[in-house]
Amino acid sequence: MAQTQTEATAGPAPSGAPGAFSLRRLSEIGGVEITGIDLSLPLSARTKDAIYAAFLEHFILVFPGQDLDPAAQEAFSRQFGDLEGNVRRLVPGVLAPLVNLVTNVDDNGNPTETPPTHGNYFWHTDKSYRPAPSLATILHAKLVPSSGGDTQFANTGMAYDALPEATKQRIATLKVVHSWEASRRNTGNVPATAEEIADSPPVTHPLVRTHPDTGRKVLYMGTHTSHIEGMDYEEGRALLRELLEFAEQPQFVFTHQWRPGDVVMWDNRTLLHRAVRNYDMKLEKRLLHRTVVKGTKPV
Repeated sequence: MAQTQTEATAGPAPSGAPGAFSLRRLSEIGGVEITGIDLSLPLSARTKDAIYAAFLEHFILVFPGQDLDPAAQEAFSRQFGDLEGNVRRLVPGVLAPLVNLVTNVDDNGNPTETPPTHGNYFWHTDKSYRPAPSLATILHAKLVPSSGGDTQFANTGMAYDALPEATKQRIATLKVVHSWEASRRNTGNVPATAEEIADSPPVTHPLVRTHPDTGRKVLYMGTHTSHIEGMDYEEGRALLRELLEFAEQPQFVFTHQWRPGDVVMWDNRTLLHRAVRNYDMKLEKRLLHRTVVKGTKPV
């Protein structure tokens, strides 16, 4: 495994804040482990810029050994932009909070193999059903199984680059309809309520998206998609399945194995992700805190 060392001076940081951090590359697909930073402390402008540069280059940032309460996680996340609210209601009329739970723990504190929502086990990019979908997702591991419970990432920029030229030409101008309602249907979840549908009506995004910071072309799809605009419904669904199967090939996928205290931040604009049911969900708990940073309209 290749390893690189990068330093970023933190400037006039708060007392106890480190002056530099180190990066260790995790895979060719993407991913670096960053040590030497306490995310509970404010970042200097220089350190924040260095972290964002690593984010653009490596797509997945892993900060081990962190201990953030919800307020600290929200504060860290806000340093990279406004936070995205949720569509899902905990009960009618009550949205999930900005720092929400990704877990198989039920309301009684017990592990379950049938959590209230299970869309995270399907390949997706967060909030693609929004007009301006997510820039970044940040997950903080609080409880993890003794083994398994991994998260996988598929690099859709690499997948696009590997497509035959004829396929690139075929899909170059196609538009895809995304919606919360379609997502619930595709994953076999409880159907979207009228309130949720009104909050997140269908939106259309390009199938081939241009990354706003790097200019790289990527495939933009996943389980939140309904159909391809202007194409026969079943034909469009088949094409989306074909492209998804292509993008989830092992040569495009990185698997993160969680440790308690890990904070993982990833770029939704060039990655699909999913959780993996490779642990005994009836016996072991998995609980992570999630925040999502707003992005821009895909073009």
